[in-house]
Amino acid sequence: MEAAAELPFLQRAFIEGGVVMYVILFIFIITIILIVERFVALRNLSIDKKEFTDNVFGMVLRGDIRQAIAYCDSRPAPLTNTVKSGLVQAMNKRPDEEIQVAMDAAVLRETPKLEGWTSFLAVTGNIAVLAGLLGTIIGMITSFRAVSAADPAEKAQKLSEGISHALNCTAFGLLVAIISIVFYGYFQLRIQRAENEVMESSMSLMNVVASNRDKIRE
Repeated sequence: MEAAAELPFLQRAFIEGGVVMYVILFIFIITIILIVERFVALRNLSIDKKEFTDNVFGMVLRGDIRQAIAYCDSRPAPLTNTVKSGLVQAMNKRPDEEIQVAMDAAVLRETPKLEGWTSFLAVTGNIAVLAGLLGTIIGMITSFRAVSAADPAEKAQKLSEGISHALNCTAFGLLVAIISIVFYGYFQLRIQRAENEVMESSMSLMNVVASNRDKIRE
């Protein structure tokens, strides 16, 4: 016990929390992996919307659909892939309805790429809280059993120590849950913004194509 008291606070709290702390640590590691993966994925799937639309729509206005498609191919992302689907249909002289349907289908294909494993952050957050509570309950049960067999003069001290140790699980579980939920909300905001950009760009493209069909070259 004295050796444990000499350890740093966090290390001591982790050891005193018991076996369930390792479960929460495992959940924490998964959470960090998911957060890093989403940061990398969203960075790779994001492009400058204004620069992209200015270039592509300029090509469409000049009637150079093939060049616009090639420009989309050079920057693969949900936004560019969706716009490309509409451009291909426009180049093939398809009616406006088919162009819109093609872009709507592309949105359905590309949205899962943006969302990825984001929803699992909400899952890890909930599980971390439950695991923390489980560890606390197990610790409390163990403490009360130890107190029942202890000397009457030491019961109050042992009970307070046992409760303090058990609550370490709750604290760690809540910490992991807060991190998970905060980043879940952050990624949901970024994903929603990206989806709105895709929808807005597809509708803008539809308007540009519809009003400039006579300029489109084979």
